[in-house]
This record gives sequence, C-alpha cells and structure tokens, in this order.
Amino acid sequence: MRSDDPLCAGAIGATGTTAANELAAGADVVIGIGTRWTDFTTASRTVFAEPGVRFVNINVAAFDAAKQSGVAVVADVRATLDALAEALSPWSADPAHRARAAELAARWQATVDAAYAVRHQPLPAQAEVLGVVNEVSADTDIVLTAAGSMPGDLHKLWRTRDPGGYHVEYGYSCMGYEIAGGLGARLAAPDREVFVLVGDGSYLMMANELVTAVQEGVKLVVVLVDNHGFASIGNLSESVGSQRFGTSYRFRSPDGRLDGGFLPVDLAANAASLGVDVLRTRTIEEFRAALVAAKAANRTTVVHIETDPLLGAPSSNAWWDVPVAEVAGLASTRDARAAYEKDKERQRPYLLTAPD
Repeated sequence: MRSDDPLCAGAIGATGTTAANELAAGADVVIGIGTRWTDFTTASRTVFAEPGVRFVNINVAAFDAAKQSGVAVVADVRATLDALAEALSPWSADPAHRARAAELAARWQATVDAAYAVRHQPLPAQAEVLGVVNEVSADTDIVLTAAGSMPGDLHKLWRTRDPGGYHVEYGYSCMGYEIAGGLGARLAAPDREVFVLVGDGSYLMMANELVTAVQEGVKLVVVLVDNHGFASIGNLSESVGSQRFGTSYRFRSPDGRLDGGFLPVDLAANAASLGVDVLRTRTIEEFRAALVAAKAANRTTVVHIETDPLLGAPSSNAWWDVPVAEVAGLASTRDARAAYEKDKERQRPYLLTAPD
C-alpha cells in the first residue's frame, strides 16, 4: 500500500505507528491476512484493547489461522478476500471512521517529517539517514535490511511507493543477511536500484559478500550506518535497566569495565579493501551528495556515515514483553521492573468464549 494513501496508517505493533496502534486499540473485529500474530505485531498482546474484540484469520497454515482464538479460515488469501468483498458488498466503513483514520495517518506522517529533518548534532540521527535514502531513491527502487535497529526504524518511517520496494527480513533478525540479500534482490530485479541498509554490527557478520558483488559485476548501493556498537541491544538493555552494558566497541578500563576508549575500527577502510568504491561522509548534506553519486555509479558503492546511537526513531508508545530482573541492586533495573509489571497488566490472553 502506498504510504501517501490517505488511509495508510502504517505499521502496527511494537515497532508500529501511533496511527495504526490507536486504530487497533478500538477495533471490534480484526481480519488477519497471512499473519503469524507475533509478539511484535500484537505488541505482546496489548495493542488490541477492545474488550469484545474478535479475530478472523485467513492463512494457508492452520497453526497460524487459529491464533488469537480467532475464526480460522484456512485458504488462499486472494480467493478469500475476493469472496469476502463480494459477500460484504455494498457495505463500507462509516465516513467518520474513515475520516479519523485519515487524520491519524496524517498526524503520523508529520511525525515522520520531523524525524527526517531533526538535524541532530554533532552526529546525525539514523532517522535522518533513512529520510535521505527515501528522498534519493526512485519509486520502484528497493530498500533492504535485516537486523538491529534498522528494521524497526524502517517499519515506522519508510514511505513505500511501489509493490516490492520494501524488503525487510524481519522474521528471524538475521544479522549479516543484508548484503547477500541485496545481491539476490538485484539479480531478481535488475531494472531496480537496490539500497542495502546495514549497521556496523550486522556488517561485521558477513561483509565478504561485497567480494561477490565485485566478482559478478552486480551493482548495489550499500549504506553503512556506523554507531560504533550495537544500538538495538543497547536500547533494549537500557529499557530493562541494564544501562547499555557491553553494547559499544570500547576497550576495557583499568578496573575491567567496558567503558574505556573507543576501538579504532574503520569499517569504511575494510569495505574498500574488498574492492568496492567507498564514499565517507560526516554530515547529512555530504551523505545526500554521496548517495546521489552512488546511485549514478555503475558498480557497488558503499556510503559510510556515523550516527548517534542514543537517538532512536519516534516512539509509537507500544510495548514489547521483555522480562526484567525481579531482584536487582541497580535503581534503574528496579524502576524498569516496576514499569514492566504495570505494562504486564494490559496483556490479554485472547482465550475468550464465543459471544452470546
């Protein structure tokens, strides 16, 4: 669905938008189309808050069709939706509901605009980088990523304009998939530019596929976002009161803690050693110019930029059930546990009896 459709509320769940999650909170009937109803999609079973909400699940997998205590429709999605549209004709949603959905969607798009233009200093935010890639890429180009903070940020912020243009491996968070997956995407769609977005942690897992790109003459635009650590796990660690332990590339200090100076890791030099062109950038303006040049190039080019690991994407106020230690010496962990227990109260098992 194009993101500029007035009724496109965006993604749902733990890494969703405020628009989609607010609509979900008041839904009385939810039709699940090919979904596995994971903890991210349902915000750990908190996003659908209406007391009498019921689910109808269309899926070829009976196991997933039965989730959420839903009415299981084990069938082909296209055939089922065609039959459902015919059965419901000429019904349409209440105009007031459509207007509210459009208003919520527009409000989130304004949030995305602000995230794209934050101009954080001294290092830019990752959201700014995504905004420039969205701006420079054409409607039919492909954005591809897999692990770390990038999939969640794209889930919230990417503005999709064409079917097949958004390719995110989100099922198993496969670190190292990005460059290899980009090769596959470009081979499958040689007429589309492929923008591979990869963080430093995931890049370290399988950068060697850049060699394959050079060998086979497959052109990619690789955006290497370097925050000198593991931003996704750092954010999660902080949320459970663990203060980002061990999530930055740092030397050990004399007392044995991982809070010494930053390691002299140069991933741009590493990429250049594998035979690709590398463009180093420091500011968003330099990054935009380099990305335009990389898109115009005829061989794989890596565009490197450092970002601030502490500035994440805008919150959708959704929850993810990550247990917190019940007993801890750190005040931050005790505070996180209190917040966890409060959020846990909103969780719903959806083991409901049929309505009267």
